[in-house]
Amino acid sequence: MGFFSFLLLGLIAGAIAKLILPGKQGGGWFVTLLLGVVGAFLGGWLGGLIFNVSLQGFFNLSTWLLAIGGSIVVLLIYGLIVGRRSRK
Repeated sequence: MGFFSFLLLGLIAGAIAKLILPGKQGGGWFVTLLLGVVGAFLGGWLGGLIFNVSLQGFFNLSTWLLAIGGSIVVLLIYGLIVGRRSRK
């Protein structure tokens, strides 16, 4: 998968993860892009490590599931960090 398709995958996976998670997560499109790309990378790495599956192609279902799952994990961690900071 190319660099720009990975960025597009990260943006879409981050947006889907924001829709799936309840509540309001902070950040705009740029933060969504960054967290989505990090989440897609994390999902691909964990998928390869645990399930022996990698981010193979843009239109592959396992690629999307791993990217969205990784984005959800990254958004949850981001929400915990930002939520703590805003309460103080």
